[in-house]
Amino acid sequence: MAFSSRSGGQTRTQTALADINITPLVDVVLVLLLIFMLTAPVLQSGIEVAVPHTRTVTQITEQRTVVTIDKDSNVFLGTAGGQDKRLNLTDLTTSLRASAKGDPSKRIIYLRADEKVEFGAFASVMDAVKQAGITNISIVTQPIEAKPAQ
Repeated sequence: MAFSSRSGGQTRTQTALADINITPLVDVVLVLLLIFMLTAPVLQSGIEVAVPHTRTVTQITEQRTVVTIDKDSNVFLGTAGGQDKRLNLTDLTTSLRASAKGDPSKRIIYLRADEKVEFGAFASVMDAVKQAGITNISIVTQPIEAKPAQ
């Protein structure tokens, strides 16, 4: 939009500045992106578990049902709402059987167990999962961090 004015025999044209400064918008979006990137791994699961370290770790990106065993041998089932529900072994079998009935992708679960969990508790949870008809179980581990050579 241009305006013209006549002063002293000369014609001057003025334009209105209607441009939006997007620099603050970009700054805010980048800060929000950074916040979400930092908080997303924390939102994955609220149960503190020190999973064992292994040499061969495959990065898995699919969302699956997660069964967690904490250091006190408490069993939690990751629900669709993102919250972990504490269960006993009988309820775990019933819940997994009910959720895996119609959807074949629910027949694959991730098992997160603290490295201090006794093998007997781990084996009991594995048995409860297999009783639910789920045979595809991935055990969650962390990669061993390589130490720099000196």
